[in-house]
Amino acid sequence: MTATNLQITGLCKRYGDFVALAPTDLDVAQGEFLTLLGPSGSGKTTLLSLIAGLAQPDEGCIHLNGADVTYGAPCERDMGMVFQNYALFPHMTVAENIAFPLQMRKVDAESTRKRVAQALEMVHLPHVAGRYPRELSGGQQQRIALARCIVYRPAIILMDEPLGALDKKLRDHMQIEIKRIHRDLGTTVIYVTHDQEEAMTMSDRICLMNAGEIAQLGAPADLYFRPNSVFVADFLGESNLLDAVVTAREGDEVQVSMHGADIGRAMVYDPQVKAGASVKLMLRPQNMRIDAAGPDAVQGNAQIPATLTDVMVTGGMTKLYLRSAAAKAQPLVVAFPTNRLGARYEIGQTLRLSWAQADAVAIAE
Repeated sequence: MTATNLQITGLCKRYGDFVALAPTDLDVAQGEFLTLLGPSGSGKTTLLSLIAGLAQPDEGCIHLNGADVTYGAPCERDMGMVFQNYALFPHMTVAENIAFPLQMRKVDAESTRKRVAQALEMVHLPHVAGRYPRELSGGQQQRIALARCIVYRPAIILMDEPLGALDKKLRDHMQIEIKRIHRDLGTTVIYVTHDQEEAMTMSDRICLMNAGEIAQLGAPADLYFRPNSVFVADFLGESNLLDAVVTAREGDEVQVSMHGADIGRAMVYDPQVKAGASVKLMLRPQNMRIDAAGPDAVQGNAQIPATLTDVMVTGGMTKLYLRSAAAKAQPLVVAFPTNRLGARYEIGQTLRLSWAQADAVAIAE
């Protein structure tokens, strides 16, 4: 079993009557890439600040490699931090910026020189050692900030929305770079973001937070395909959420109806969901099918008629937005790979939607 190097027990933070972080337990394994994800005010930055020592908890404790660091100073925690704004010293060269934490730790000059060179090689920027931060692009500055963090080899690297200031193309590139560096170093990373795609792309596990609590903790695929609540289903990726009622349950499958009409079977992972329960039926846009009517209709789950209200081509994917009495006021979304020679759809057209049983998940309301 992989050793745990960070253990959080009952950690809590309040500001007057406001609970920024409810009592929280969390274990982070050695070498893990854990992302704290959630909307603004969810508690993810509060939790990161407590781990870093930038704030003190009202309750609970933090252990790093078995040592209690709950009230220790940030410099005593063997952690490095990368901020969104880079925080590079403008009057120092790149090499001097990276060397700074080593000098603070009284590392000798020769070892410092070698470790700075190694850090620059790791971020693929050995040629900028003599430049100043103002002479670098945003992506280069972020990599230098990362190099300054990894040069003293902390037990844990903390990242607070480090890519938030970059454009999408550069952000996508930096995601790959950070994952490569994490893989090469084997260091534990705790990463804060509000970007769901970023969390899905980079994480070993996602800790999805809401209202100061952990809503769900698990691998990206677990949260995406097996959400434990409507909040998780709705926050992580796009979802169609239909009102339905469970009419029967057998193991991890339920029979569901909508407006009194049977609409087939769905998967369910909550043991509390039983016959008679009201549920939300989660259908991801890419799992919705557009079926032919009449004798060519797909057999299986019932079809839902819907009226096309908009078509959006987002590059590699095309999205259809539809209205249906089955979904009340909520628009339905169907997504499929963009194809120049594919079917043409007209606004106002009535389409019939269906899905595979394995792609439908019933979630307790």
